[in-house]
Amino acid sequence: MKPRYRLLLIICLISALGYSYWKFAIPTHRIGIRSELVMLGDLDDDHHWTAADLEKLDAILKNPAAAQNSIVWRMDMNQNGMIDKEDLTILRALIVGGGDPYAAEEKARNRDVQFPRPRELYRYVTTSEYRSRPLWAVPYPQASDSVLDWLAGVSTSMSTSSYKEALAAAVYDEAVRFDQAWRKRQPQLLPIEREYAAKKLTHVKTLFLAGAQYEQLLALMELVEDAETLTVRGQPEFPLKLLTFRDHLRDVLGSPAYAEFKAGKQDWRAVLKIVSGHLQTDLGLSYNFETLGPPRNLTHLANYLQRAEWQYYKSTAGEGDLLLLIAYAQHDPRYLRAVSRTSKKHRDPNVENHNLPMVLLLREALRITGGDKKKAVGLLDEAIRIPYAWIKSIPREELPGSLALDNFLLPGNKEDGADKSRHWNVFGGVCIYKSPQEALDFALKREMQDLRDDKYSEDAMREFFRDMIADLNGMYHVMTVNLGLLSKERI
Repeated sequence: MKPRYRLLLIICLISALGYSYWKFAIPTHRIGIRSELVMLGDLDDDHHWTAADLEKLDAILKNPAAAQNSIVWRMDMNQNGMIDKEDLTILRALIVGGGDPYAAEEKARNRDVQFPRPRELYRYVTTSEYRSRPLWAVPYPQASDSVLDWLAGVSTSMSTSSYKEALAAAVYDEAVRFDQAWRKRQPQLLPIEREYAAKKLTHVKTLFLAGAQYEQLLALMELVEDAETLTVRGQPEFPLKLLTFRDHLRDVLGSPAYAEFKAGKQDWRAVLKIVSGHLQTDLGLSYNFETLGPPRNLTHLANYLQRAEWQYYKSTAGEGDLLLLIAYAQHDPRYLRAVSRTSKKHRDPNVENHNLPMVLLLREALRITGGDKKKAVGLLDEAIRIPYAWIKSIPREELPGSLALDNFLLPGNKEDGADKSRHWNVFGGVCIYKSPQEALDFALKREMQDLRDDKYSEDAMREFFRDMIADLNGMYHVMTVNLGLLSKERI
């Protein structure tokens, strides 16, 4: 072998050995964990406890809902999952002690007061770890004149040691968040928004008086999402009318006419004739369900082009984005509360358990994608289809009857699985790619085709209404989420 080839071979061998040692022998490169050291109470990111942190603290106490999740997480000095009086006491003691944790600890001991050890004030956490926002348990000065007239009487001596206490703490946190959002939005609300808000506020008060904490929490979450994400101002009229039509569909499903159809005393045409009447009254649209055509015209090139664009946004949903959305669905306390409200088979005719979790998923998808609605819908479309095969390994008789077995993280009852999630997201997406009018037309034709294929059975008729309700919820929310209302942290 020529000397130069021998030299080249030696260099290659040495390089390979060097890379192998670097890659497999040095722990930094063997372990894929990336972590950061977090200094609890360092609210201004200067890596010291100073008076500037107190200034930041005072600003947060005046407007807690506006604070970024990462900052609120660092405020939880005692790491009990809540921002309470003790957290404030610890932070102020550190600053009085000149930012020296040893000095602050010694002063506390001299007064016979329990105080964190210096190392407890630091957390070494992986950068991929999901950090839930602590609950707000500090007295709220504006509670006395809150639109939630019951808030002033709620004690802030809270704990999460029992389920009941944890619910009470979550209700208080959500109430403060809503009150903050309400004060910002209230002056600009239009009459229709005030009417809807008044109904929901009355409902929350009723649940509070009844002691129904879980349902009260979810009702407050709905109000928060309305206040922080939705606005009628500047929106086209058509999407706003969709909720009126949706409510009328719910009325039909519970009407005497539907009961007669279910009992075999009425033809399917009588039920859908009522739906046609609501389409005309609510939306100014004329539909004859007996002659309604197929959902797609396969001769139109535009349909293929829009499908290609839809597929593009689905396919460009990266692994990192999907992992972020899954981490949210697995760990976020608000989403976990919302998605846990399910019912036994045929106990959710109005799809009432389904909308709030999908609203929360859309909001998180918008945060992950930087506020791009097409990307957010594509990300949700991909996430909905992620299989969780291990769920199916558990015997059905050992699972509650309300679980969506094909995707445990999604909302849904046993009868729905991920079906209603797809309806909500797909027809909301069609609004973006086409228009709300075309999305409604597509939905009506699509659901009518299923009803026709199932020979107009009672089961199929019930699902016609439930699918349409899910479709309409998705259309309304995807269209009316206003990115201008969303903070950078809470898109």
